Amino acid sequence: MLTIGKLAAACDVGVETVRFYQRKGLLETPSSEGGVRHYGNEDVRRLRFIRKAQAAGFSLAEIGELIGLDASHDHTRARELARTRIEALEVRIRELQQARDSLRQLAAECEADDSGPCPILESFGV
Repeated sequence: MLTIGKLAAACDVGVETVRFYQRKGLLETPSSEGGVRHYGNEDVRRLRFIRKAQAAGFSLAEIGELIGLDASHDHTRARELARTRIEALEVRIRELQQARDSLRQLAAECEADDSGPCPILESFGV
């Protein structure tokens, strides 16, 4: 059994993060025994799941749905959510690649000619 501090440390998050997920209904708040709440292995698993799902870009609402799907073993809906997330990531990757390419071009223009205004700063409206 873990205290909230040990649960947070085990998952490399802060205590307030644990409390935040509890307020959002993603983690259960165990009853306190002697003024101390105790968490178990399932809480560690759930918290790690939440963090990995966030790292994959899922919203808290989607994570809540995924948690429900875990209990119901609804693979079809889980795949739908994953495919939607993949599509959104693909769009974001394209946007980031375009931003990278633009910055490369601006940096090359800036390097090629030190006279006059900086193309990088001009592009940002400075």
